Amino acid sequence: MSDLPFTLDQLRILKAIAAEGSFKRAADSLYVSQPAVSLQVQNLERQLDVPLFDRGGRRAQLTEAGHLLLSYGDRILSLCQETCRAIEDLQNLQGGTLIVGASQTTGTYLLPRMLGLFRQKYPDVAVQLHVHSTRRTAWSVANGQIDLAIIGGEIPPELQDSLEVIPYAEDEMALILPMFHPLAQAEKIEKDDLYKLQFIALDSQSTIRKVIDQVLTRCGIETRRLKIEMELNTIEAIKNAVQSGLGAAFVSISAIEKELQLGVLHRSPIEGVVVNRTLSVITNPNRYRSKAAEAFTQEILPQFATYEAPLEALEKPREKVMADHLNGNALALEASLGKVIQLDD
Repeated sequence: MSDLPFTLDQLRILKAIAAEGSFKRAADSLYVSQPAVSLQVQNLERQLDVPLFDRGGRRAQLTEAGHLLLSYGDRILSLCQETCRAIEDLQNLQGGTLIVGASQTTGTYLLPRMLGLFRQKYPDVAVQLHVHSTRRTAWSVANGQIDLAIIGGEIPPELQDSLEVIPYAEDEMALILPMFHPLAQAEKIEKDDLYKLQFIALDSQSTIRKVIDQVLTRCGIETRRLKIEMELNTIEAIKNAVQSGLGAAFVSISAIEKELQLGVLHRSPIEGVVVNRTLSVITNPNRYRSKAAEAFTQEILPQFATYEAPLEALEKPREKVMADHLNGNALALEASLGKVIQLDD
């Protein structure tokens, strides 16, 4: 094929329409007119000789061919962005971008402190933090949309061979009570006391909830006997509910540092039980690692690590990283036209 039947602009337009659900909103997000968007889609469909949208409904729905092109287009656009970032890297750390991902709790309470330290040292580097589920974050790392991520859950099995997963730190899940709760007066509580409490928890399908249940079970606590009186969808909502006296909860110790200092929540140790989960750093070893990502890995990550030795696996010499990237990804754009990637929304 001497000439590709699509342009990068057309792929960007296709992606915007799929994300926004309409030609008009896509045009607004791209700061172009709606007729210009419609014309580009018409040209694209004529060049490919296949319809990309089902125009029968109110919302712009992709056809099977549209979904196929969108999957490949995401990969192509991701590689283009990676190319631009690699070129920007030639200017050392006087520019460029660092993109870090995280699951909900680490992204809300731990990463902002880490990125704050990085920005103090490298103010010219643009920093982005993407906070999503562990699954979506892992796919973003695999697809090259994120440099590295810190997660607390299990990565999808289909990504375990393509991502590097390094144990990074232990995150203690603390039992918190209202300050005026009777058990708040005790130095420690017994396991059996847990069955008398009314708990506030995250949704049963959330990663943190599953981890807590697994750890409690390993410690001999029957989670089915715990009285879950209320399920909320954010850690902040849970903390406020506990503070208001609505029940007890397990939350990450990093999420309650301020409340403990202010004395508005009580942390209750449990006799013979320590609820920990392992945080991991994930990277894609087949992707180019920018100077910004390298600096973050070497200078910021060790300051918060519990496991120090495994981080050495991420400190590959820059020359080796560049060589691996060039050798392993020289045909990545061509390969993207022969393999559909999976995106998790």
